[in-house]
Amino acid sequence: MYLDDTIAAVATAMGEGGIGIVRISGSEALPILGKVFCSVKKSYVKGGQIENDAEMPDAKKLFLPDATGETIGLPIENRRLTYGIVTDNFTGEMIDEVMAVYMKGPHSYTAEDVVEIQCHGSIVSLRKILALVLKNGARLAEPGEFTKRAFLNGRLDLSQAEAVIDLIRAKSDKTFDVALDQLEGKFSKKIKEIRADLVDILVNITVNIDYPDEDIEVITYENLVSGLTGVKTKVDAMLATADTGRIIREGLNVAIIGKPNVGKSSLMNALLKETRAIVTSIPGTTRDTIEEAVTIRNIPIKLTDTAGIRQTDDIIEKIGIEKSKESFNKADLVIFMVDNSTPLNAEDYEIMENIGDRKVIVIINKMDLDSKVQRTEVEARLPKAVIIEASIANDMGIDRIEEEVENLVYGGEVKQGDSMMVTNVRHKALLEEASQSLADAIGMAQIGEALEFLEIDVNRAYEVLGQIIGEAVEEDIINEVFARFCLGK
Repeated sequence: MYLDDTIAAVATAMGEGGIGIVRISGSEALPILGKVFCSVKKSYVKGGQIENDAEMPDAKKLFLPDATGETIGLPIENRRLTYGIVTDNFTGEMIDEVMAVYMKGPHSYTAEDVVEIQCHGSIVSLRKILALVLKNGARLAEPGEFTKRAFLNGRLDLSQAEAVIDLIRAKSDKTFDVALDQLEGKFSKKIKEIRADLVDILVNITVNIDYPDEDIEVITYENLVSGLTGVKTKVDAMLATADTGRIIREGLNVAIIGKPNVGKSSLMNALLKETRAIVTSIPGTTRDTIEEAVTIRNIPIKLTDTAGIRQTDDIIEKIGIEKSKESFNKADLVIFMVDNSTPLNAEDYEIMENIGDRKVIVIINKMDLDSKVQRTEVEARLPKAVIIEASIANDMGIDRIEEEVENLVYGGEVKQGDSMMVTNVRHKALLEEASQSLADAIGMAQIGEALEFLEIDVNRAYEVLGQIIGEAVEEDIINEVFARFCLGK
């Protein structure tokens, strides 16, 4: 991609809408706008002289060049929305009634001259205006190229640029808040603070290596261990938020499992607050997995209602049970339901055995009926499980279930109000690498290894942390980051 090119793309989602936006960025953005747009209120130009403010009776004629060959119209002002019409400067065809705004660089999204044309949200209008802009000298932007230019022009660092796509894809208020904080630079600031600490350590190491005979403070291994441990503690504190951060960003995969007719579909309907799954007293009603997205306590959830797991000769039901097992294996959290009105049987025991040490909430359902399930038996087989007694049909226990989902997500390591957390897989991998490099350096300092060897690991941690915010990052990584963006961003 060439930074000297002027680029353009549709910046709004395709489909019908009240408004659609065509975005242009680059040195030719304003000249291109001048070729295709003119305000309705305008000055006539006669013989190259502005004579009067008026409106021509025929709207189509308003935007044709006059006899002097100059476009007639009021000048576009920086950061001021202007009403007018886009007209094909090659044929004179009026395309749409629009609002246009010019944002002079570097005070724009890309830090270049940017123009946005707000037209009616018709696919036809957007397509025609974009085609006209391209015909007048712009080229079609690559996915993420507007944000990539913001990064390359120094307006955003790499972690801030990645936050843009998280902001666009946010599925809950919490996801949005975390992405917004990252976009505002709070995450980057933390990384820069840690790197600053490492710079101080590296300077001391380097000075003691290169100028051992000068009148300088001699660095001790005890001070090195203390300083590096302090830095590693900060890195590990950020890493402690990564699992929660991933769930906040991508959503928690929750599978509702159990034998037939224990109330799985009723629970799904209760959590969705709508009738999505068919509920009957006939065992095996659900023969396939049903997946729905829901937000529970500000946490995006991918909820899967599975077919009842049991022995069966029904071919269709067998397929559904296999898909249930697949969903179970992929789940971040398992909700295992048992029927309080019937004793536990071999099917229940098999499911509990497969759960093992996974995160699980056990719901003993139908507590309004005579109890035939011993809670202690469930506790003995699943000692780490959260057990909730409920009656889903009577709305008993739903709030408790939602509360426990929230508790399991945050796990005591992250508070609900915290918005500075690691949500990006790339960031997590780099923080883990930095933590390991620091651990290696600390280990060498504890046994009095040569400073030259320590310097290698400390410097590696410094460089790895820099890759998070885009310093010393390779071009192919940058390209991979922006390839995930939509075309108009």
